[in-house]
Amino acid sequence: MKKTTEAKSLYRNLEKMDIQYLLKSINAEDKKVADVVNKSINNIADLTDIIVKKLSHEGRLFYVGSGTSGRLGILDASECPPTFGVSENKVIGLIAGGDHAIRKAIESAEDNTEQCWKDLKDHKISKKDVVIGVSASGTTPYVIGGLKKCQENNIYTSCITCNKNTPIAKYSNAPIELLVGPEFISGSTRMKSGTAQKMTLNMISTAVMIKLGHVVDNRMVDMQIKNEKLKQRAIMMIIETCQVSSETAEFLLKKYGNVRKVINNYDS
Repeated sequence: MKKTTEAKSLYRNLEKMDIQYLLKSINAEDKKVADVVNKSINNIADLTDIIVKKLSHEGRLFYVGSGTSGRLGILDASECPPTFGVSENKVIGLIAGGDHAIRKAIESAEDNTEQCWKDLKDHKISKKDVVIGVSASGTTPYVIGGLKKCQENNIYTSCITCNKNTPIAKYSNAPIELLVGPEFISGSTRMKSGTAQKMTLNMISTAVMIKLGHVVDNRMVDMQIKNEKLKQRAIMMIIETCQVSSETAEFLLKKYGNVRKVINNYDS
């Protein structure tokens, strides 16, 4: 299998470039990513529709990966509860090597073909759920083993990869292949590949949460209010939605606890 993620950079002698030219060149490569993701919109939409249906019927969304890809899945999953007010068990990110690998690279952990399924079973994975393997190369053994076992157990799978016809695509009901081409530094998939994966994860989780009803108009009405900045954001939402003063908005927020309850209970 030819890996475009391992192809040589289009740029040479990087160490001889001045800083401004380095940054402009990296930015020029990054500009290509959105167009690549756009080419997969139909596939992303089909997958998102499946996830909405699954999560509407007590299902969960799992991201599994290693290294940068694993961390991106965990990042997206960890932001769903504060942004959309969902349970921490609704969207779950798993990384090869466990939570310790979030901060410190444990490169060898990705070679274990059995561990991903063990990690999923720890969360009582079932047919109600969806599992997305996130792997730039598409060859990560941790992910391949997990998706293979999922399919053997009739669990819906997908993948987000940056190569064509990869092993993880073989075990995916709905593969998403983002062919961003050679990295600025040859093989450094934390760059364009990581950006493409992050964009796609953002799109999937955001669209899913909107369709599940966690956004009203364009507002995060179910967000968790855990600091002063978020409190002020919530107050502003209430002011705009209910047409009340800031004092009344603050009173209503304190009374009901979140924006949705205020909107549902306030009688103008």
